[in-house]
Amino acid sequence: MSVSDKQVSNTLSHLNAQGEANMVDVTEKAMTSRTATAQGFINMSAETLALITTGKHKKGDVFAVARIAGIQAAKQCSNLIPLCHPLMLSKVQVDFAVDQDNNRVKVTSLCRLTGQTGVEMEALTAVSVACLTLFDMCKAVDPAMEIDGIKVLTKAGGKSGDWQAKI
Repeated sequence: MSVSDKQVSNTLSHLNAQGEANMVDVTEKAMTSRTATAQGFINMSAETLALITTGKHKKGDVFAVARIAGIQAAKQCSNLIPLCHPLMLSKVQVDFAVDQDNNRVKVTSLCRLTGQTGVEMEALTAVSVACLTLFDMCKAVDPAMEIDGIKVLTKAGGKSGDWQAKI
């Protein structure tokens, strides 16, 4: 391992002193209220956007299905991301904003709990799976859709305090 690799491994919380994957021990961390929000976009044709916003898509209410998928994904995050802690989420919210001018849907999520570790990964997973579900439900009519801009917007609580993305 080079000197620069050692420096990196000492700052990454999911690597131990030997550089091996390691689940962070949060036993001694205080229980605090923690919240995270995330967003992502799915870009599509104007025709596809019209289908899903008017309720004329033959698969029905794609937003309702994607919302449930996003909520379920946040709850399953520790099963999907190997070193994430299983969390007792107290709130998961997934919302959609239609952007007609740019033929896209903005997907946002909010995750909240009182616990010893943050909920950024759960918020990101909720947005990602909601976007993937929209893609899955619409791919037959629009295989050229693109998902982009997935990121954490805010986090609050915990030892490191509050953080907000620069917009």
